[in-house]
Amino acid sequence: MHPSSPAPSPTAKNRPAGAQMLYHTVAAQCAQLITEQYSTSFSRGISTLHPRYRAAIYSIYGFVRLADEIVDTFHEADKRRHLEAFRRDTWLAIEDGLSLNPVLDAYQGVVNAYNLPQELTKAFLYSMELDLDPQTYDPTLYNKYIYGSAEVVGLMCLCVFCEGDLLMYQNLTPQARALGAAFQKVNFLRDIQSDLEDRGRVYFPNVDLTKFTPQAKAQIEADIAQDFAHGLKGIKALPPGTRLGVYLAYTYYQQLFVKIQRTPPERILQTRIRVPDAQKMWLLLQSYVRHRLQLL
Repeated sequence: MHPSSPAPSPTAKNRPAGAQMLYHTVAAQCAQLITEQYSTSFSRGISTLHPRYRAAIYSIYGFVRLADEIVDTFHEADKRRHLEAFRRDTWLAIEDGLSLNPVLDAYQGVVNAYNLPQELTKAFLYSMELDLDPQTYDPTLYNKYIYGSAEVVGLMCLCVFCEGDLLMYQNLTPQARALGAAFQKVNFLRDIQSDLEDRGRVYFPNVDLTKFTPQAKAQIEADIAQDFAHGLKGIKALPPGTRLGVYLAYTYYQQLFVKIQRTPPERILQTRIRVPDAQKMWLLLQSYVRHRLQLL
């Protein structure tokens, strides 16, 4: 699955003026608030981007976070109805260039300014729909879910980072997808207990969690390590104003992955592995130094 190309320039799209522009600004701030409340790791990463990229990336995160909340936490609500309304309102926002839902308004601003391919939004919403019901994931459906839930988010961000540079976008697409896949697969391992017990989900194909052996865990980890290695090559080729932020997210997830690798399968099924905030701050400092010394 490959997205179509981004537009030549984000500045060429219709740009509202006056009071409406104020609303769009406030909507983008709402997306930033959601990011900061839900993920300190991604917030720190975005804050290290060049200022011209930050609002767009906050807006993308706000959009995917809201959809994820519908399928993951709204247990007392009609999730299917809310997701369908979210899908309908998303396309209406993109078509109108406006939404009274601030998160969707911020997202449509990015879609329309950077001409994000419609296929990315469609694939993402499809993966969210898969989460509404228990699924048995074979390798094909698993890869399709990973693409829609994570790889396309990397491609959305890449559209912003490339700012219309089609050749850069095409060259970095495989690496962006690999990095998104690595992050998602680490999430699967981290959340394996809650996904199974609270949501009835088992994402990894051909894995029996009642007999989650070291061999099965090692096989999953080998796949993730390959994705990380491929993704890191892409980070090094990103524009300077974006590199540190993406590398910081990579560093956080890499450290989480290392802790998971060191944790026995039976403990993975009993507790959620995390990186303490103090360690995250140390990783931020390390990443900054490596970036300044061009040691990425």
